[in-house]
Amino acid sequence: MGYHTISPTDIAPFDAPGRDFRSISRALDLEHLGLNHITAAPGEQLPMHYHAHETQEEAFYVIEGTLHVETPDSEYIVETGSLFVVEPGNYHRGYNPKDAAGPLEVLAVGAPSGKDATVYESEGEE
Repeated sequence: MGYHTISPTDIAPFDAPGRDFRSISRALDLEHLGLNHITAAPGEQLPMHYHAHETQEEAFYVIEGTLHVETPDSEYIVETGSLFVVEPGNYHRGYNPKDAAGPLEVLAVGAPSGKDATVYESEGEE
């Protein structure tokens, strides 16, 4: 058991160009909670592709910018200071639109932590 104080800027980022992805849970060696700080430039999606989790619940808190979340049925627009929650089994893809005025900054939380994601395949795809 322990306590931690950490700044996401103290964590080395990893991911593709256009995004700044910092895994707080990896830095603290957390086993049951996925906790990530993500900054995405206009036109970039959050690191995960269009997906759903079998058991993980996810929450995205928008620190700066506007998060767009695509789902099979609609698109959600999540403003600064708001929280978007995804229950297990629901496909989604978060992104910062190409025409955004600036970067998107999000704190993403998922529990239980794990790699149970499945990629979305629409009925029209082969």
